[in-house]
Amino acid sequence: MVSAAKLRRAQDRVVTARPFANKMAEVLGELAKRTDEDFHHPLLDYRGDQRYLLVLITADKGLCGAFNTNLTKAAQAFMRENADKQIEIMAIGRKGRDFFRNRRAVISSEYIGLTGKGRVEFSEALEVARALIKQYTEDTGIDKVYIIYNEFKSVLSQRVVLEQLLPVAREKQDEPEAKSQQPVNLVDYIYEQPPAEMFGQLLPRLVETQIFRALLESIASEQGARMTAMDSASKNASELIETLTLNMNRIRQAAITNEIIEVVSGAAAL
Repeated sequence: MVSAAKLRRAQDRVVTARPFANKMAEVLGELAKRTDEDFHHPLLDYRGDQRYLLVLITADKGLCGAFNTNLTKAAQAFMRENADKQIEIMAIGRKGRDFFRNRRAVISSEYIGLTGKGRVEFSEALEVARALIKQYTEDTGIDKVYIIYNEFKSVLSQRVVLEQLLPVAREKQDEPEAKSQQPVNLVDYIYEQPPAEMFGQLLPRLVETQIFRALLESIASEQGARMTAMDSASKNASELIETLTLNMNRIRQAAITNEIIEVVSGAAAL
């Protein structure tokens, strides 16, 4: 019942935040494609492919089914696929931190208590995002930043998401379509400010928005998973109580029958 109440509020916040986060990522991705190769920005430039920072968002509490297990399994699979890379973990949530701490993984930073209260503020996500940007820009050895979290689909369904957060993808524009094919509607942009000024403001905001959206998705998924798990546990407990009650009644009836037989047998012997 507690998770059901929290889920409603968390779901409303996720639905509200998704359009802005998705549109911002789409617009900045298109802008990044149209920048000159001579333009450079710390959050945009390709560095290499040797050292990764993995942002893992899990819950602070248990009793939510396979919610945390699926996330840790996805992180382990990612680390196995990139066994030749140096991987550090930024752990958001107690469960993920404890899991990888016991396995001697490199945990560069940790944030506990953000998701445990069932609500996260933008200022808290801002703190995490700014620490992440600072670590990425100051530590030039980190080549890429990935994030793993649970995306909320429904009360019964959550999807584990693994996506690259930094650097922001900058791909070259696609080649024009052949004349025989139908024309594709491309969105063009007019730069009113220099790209350096624009990206200097928007790229950090993009990271902040993506972190905030991931935390909201994780909280909603956690409450949905806990609601489902506790509902199943309540049903299983009710079935177990019925089974044990029936067994107890049978044992009690057998004991009463034996006592009656003993009394009758004693009376017949007299």
